Amino acid sequence: MGHRFSLTLGAGSMAMADSDLMTAGRPNPSHAISEFEKDYADLRRRSRMTWLIGSGVFMILFGLSAWLGDFFKITQVSMPDGSREWRWIIPAGLPRLGEYIAKTLPELHWATLGEDFAYWFWRWKTWANLWVETVLIAFMGTTLGVVGAFFLSFPAARNLTPNKWVLMLSRRWLEIARTVPDLVWALIFVFCFSVGPMAGVLAIGLHATGSLGKLYSEVNENIDMRPLEGVKAAGGTWFDQIRYGAVPQVLPNIISYTLLRFEINVRSSTIIGYVGAGGLGQEIRTAMSLQEYTDLSALFVIIFVTVIVIDYGSEKLRHRVIGLEKTP
Repeated sequence: MGHRFSLTLGAGSMAMADSDLMTAGRPNPSHAISEFEKDYADLRRRSRMTWLIGSGVFMILFGLSAWLGDFFKITQVSMPDGSREWRWIIPAGLPRLGEYIAKTLPELHWATLGEDFAYWFWRWKTWANLWVETVLIAFMGTTLGVVGAFFLSFPAARNLTPNKWVLMLSRRWLEIARTVPDLVWALIFVFCFSVGPMAGVLAIGLHATGSLGKLYSEVNENIDMRPLEGVKAAGGTWFDQIRYGAVPQVLPNIISYTLLRFEINVRSSTIIGYVGAGGLGQEIRTAMSLQEYTDLSALFVIIFVTVIVIDYGSEKLRHRVIGLEKTP
């Protein structure tokens, strides 16, 4: 009897010991909550400090840039009575901007609307030919840029390049091509090949190569590498991996970036024509030189409508390629 009682007592003591051990190993909820609140408070404190430092650096850089850009400049302006007074340059210059825009607007009257439009677009035949030239310059330049960017984007991607030397050379060339503005490239090619559309095509094509090559290479670095590994395991070469593993993945993004760049190049082709690279830019230069302000607004309308049409067509084409149906 006593032996049975001692066994029972021993079993009870062991159960209590096991219960105490399990309780001791279980985390304390209040302690975990306090630790979480402490860590969260530290994180908020660090985030707030980072935000304050970043905001301070941004404000300093913004103020310095505004000062270097003469945003705080004080200049003399002529008053209506003929006197000259010192004024802050921004409020002093805004009325002149409105005056310039007013000069470019034609006088249109409902009774003589047809005649007014005919007078506004009085050089429409010349502008039509130069408009076609502008669009073709942009198209040809974009084509050259796409070809160069497409073939350089794969060796310029860290996950696809054959070796580090090819990576370095590809990236440096793309950086040089996009660092020099297309207007400067146009000046260089005008010096080399004389004035004309050829200089514009080469300028836009070279600059587009650098810009699109950067975008294409970033798309390449985000692809799924498993299809390429499968092609390699089947005995495919590096070119086979790119052709069958990478290109199908990046093609929709390449088309989207290409259409966007074509729209940008249409606007660029009008600017580079200002230095003799063909297109409507030469008419803009002539109109500004002769102070034909209404011609400037007519040319702006032509370029604006062109950009709208290209943007609409590009959107439709991109949605068709990627299989996206627009909801009404």
